[in-house]
Amino acid sequence: MTELSLSVSRVINAPAKAVFDAWLDPETLRRFMIPGDSMIVPSATTDPTVGGRFEIVMRNGDQDLPHSGTYTEISPHNKIAFTWETPFSETASNVAITFTPNGDGTTVDLSHVKFESEESRDNHKAGWGKILGALATALE
Repeated sequence: MTELSLSVSRVINAPAKAVFDAWLDPETLRRFMIPGDSMIVPSATTDPTVGGRFEIVMRNGDQDLPHSGTYTEISPHNKIAFTWETPFSETASNVAITFTPNGDGTTVDLSHVKFESEESRDNHKAGWGKILGALATALE
């Protein structure tokens, strides 16, 4: 595991409260946590408190890809941070998302730290980019 990191950013045409809330609501998560074109999210659960857990099951064809983590920071409408645990990584990595009002919309800045390889980082960067695009579609 290395300190390789990534950052992705997107302006979403929705208020910061709506964008923030989307990350903590299981039904909304199911609509946008889709890192690939052929994927769906059959289930998502959240306990949106510091120390609370979430689980998101992404499905690609007949393969379920469970992702889970623990919320480490929740600052209403400003920031969410959590661990990111996948079956593809031996240890958890860390994700932080900030929400900054930007005119009528919100700038979403996502950073993800600790990857086992540059390939893993690059794959996650593409996935998070698709997820932010799907979030924009879900909220706009």
